[in-house]
Amino acid sequence: MSDPARRPRSPGELFRVFNRLALQGFGGVLPVAQRELVEREGWLTREQFVETLSIGQVLPGPNIINMALIIGDRFFGWRGIAAAVGGLLLAPLAIVLAAAIVYGQFATHPMVAGALRGMGAVAAGLIVATAVKLWPTLRKNPMGRTTCLGFALLTALAVGGLRWPLAWVVLGLGAVSMAWAWRSLKR
Repeated sequence: MSDPARRPRSPGELFRVFNRLALQGFGGVLPVAQRELVEREGWLTREQFVETLSIGQVLPGPNIINMALIIGDRFFGWRGIAAAVGGLLLAPLAIVLAAAIVYGQFATHPMVAGALRGMGAVAAGLIVATAVKLWPTLRKNPMGRTTCLGFALLTALAVGGLRWPLAWVVLGLGAVSMAWAWRSLKR
């Protein structure tokens, strides 16, 4: 794995970048994280981003928090962890608390309900855009692009088409895909 072009100068810079990341990607931070950490800051290569995301998805908790923990630890140990997670959570926490208070007053208004539906569509679009942007990294994946795409389509069909519970799909297809990856890596 190649080293990134640069690294953060201090935990304070880590805090600022993760705070900026959180404020830009409120509700759909993964696409913004890729742009900020790989393209803008150059702290991770695309391959490192995908590997960190993969680890973050396996660990319990939100993916982006797990990524902040991993990246913070990588650069500054426990101080980096505190800076990255603090930057990621501080401003959004204040915004969510303020929004909850306002939402309590206007929840039944039709424009508020419509705005929330629109935000859901935007979040889905951001996830698809990130998948398209990261598609080239699958070239180096031992399972191959076709197999990875097959698992993605099976997951979408099971959850979106057949309406199977996400937890069971993740456990079932996740176990099969991990076994497939293990077999591919052994070769």
